[in-house]
Amino acid sequence: MTTLPPDPLAHGMASFARALRAGATSARAATEAYLARIAALDPTLGAYRHVAATAALEAADEIDRALEAGRDPGPLAGIPVAVKDLFVVEGMPTGAGTDIDVADIVGTAEGPLVRRLRALGCIVLGKTRTVEFALGIAGVSAPHGTPRNPCDMAVPRIPGGSSSGSAVAAAAGLCGFAIGSDTGGSVRVPAALCGTAGLKPTHGHWSAEGAFPLVRHLDTPGLLMRDARDAAQVAAAIDGIALDEPRLDRATFAIPRDYFLDGLHPAVAEGFERAVAGLRAQGATIEEMDALSGARNREAYFPAILGASAVAVLGRERYAAGRHLVDPVIRRRVDAGLEVTGDAVLALEWERRAAMDRAARQLSGVDAIVTPTTAIPAPPLADFDELETAYRHAVDLSRNSQPGNYLGLCGASVPVHGPEDLPVGLQILAAPGADPALYGLVAAIGAAVRPGA
Repeated sequence: MTTLPPDPLAHGMASFARALRAGATSARAATEAYLARIAALDPTLGAYRHVAATAALEAADEIDRALEAGRDPGPLAGIPVAVKDLFVVEGMPTGAGTDIDVADIVGTAEGPLVRRLRALGCIVLGKTRTVEFALGIAGVSAPHGTPRNPCDMAVPRIPGGSSSGSAVAAAAGLCGFAIGSDTGGSVRVPAALCGTAGLKPTHGHWSAEGAFPLVRHLDTPGLLMRDARDAAQVAAAIDGIALDEPRLDRATFAIPRDYFLDGLHPAVAEGFERAVAGLRAQGATIEEMDALSGARNREAYFPAILGASAVAVLGRERYAAGRHLVDPVIRRRVDAGLEVTGDAVLALEWERRAAMDRAARQLSGVDAIVTPTTAIPAPPLADFDELETAYRHAVDLSRNSQPGNYLGLCGASVPVHGPEDLPVGLQILAAPGADPALYGLVAAIGAAVRPGA
């Protein structure tokens, strides 16, 4: 039996970059190591839908040739990455987690984000699994399999969704980092459950072109990576800016008085308290704030908008013809969208726009809001065999993340100290357009509250 190669980025992105440019390692060596880890671990974890080994090795060789010739392949040179199976990647299938043919919806051209990753020197290893149509916060997929959360190899637990495969790949060291998408928490929730950092920019900050759309005015590409500072560095590189990491003793954070802290699992409550204590120990100012404007409105908004938008994207005829192919749980959500009327959608959207304006004003006096990312740690997969239990879990998983999308905020989840082995996430929500500042906060806060710090 061969020994499993170590994760090439186990000691951080900066360490890998120095070794690569010094000739102590190569892009091919890193790619081969991740491919070997995928071959050994992914039959159990199920993070990947498609692995493009030949194309990845060819791309790695191009990076190595550029370095040997004295050319700079980019600030993320030689980092192998995984991409959620909503995004078009040349030479790879795009399935959006469904057996319905959606090829004409997603098209064949890579979008700006995938092209940007290539320009920065990244190597695409393959496509990661997603919940069908990206419509599921738990990450559970009956027809195509649920990736296994690597935080517990004794009890199968959900990974969170819909960027389920991306979170598992990032957490298990099956890629340098992974690309996901976040419409109601689909990057931040799996990041919290799997123990990684997850970053969601402001809607539109990174283009969602070249990806299957769920809700076009909410869908936001994001990324997942084990180390929070590295994730912030990747985000800054995508933007083409330097990471500006602030001093926490000059930062002010607010904790909303409304439902973000209601009914927390004891492990989450204790993890959050430790995180806040860690921020205070760094000199940060922690304030309470009035109820975040519009946060509760997501309870009416998302069930209507998600189903209605899925119908609009697929088209009623296509959905009717392929409805029998759809996961029964997802089918129930899309079916509900068939009954949503246009006037109801407009009324909900007008209400959201007003709430967005009010929330932006509330955030003007603080650097960010901090909350638990989810109300519970990762539940056992077996819980989702019972419909009522599955529904309660879904509410507990999404209630803290959805307000970030509803109110147009940028946000992230970073792993924090917890009293148990299961990961706990700290959510950071910042004002719309404050993305460069958010990256710095992710780096600084992630270092202050990370497990083992």
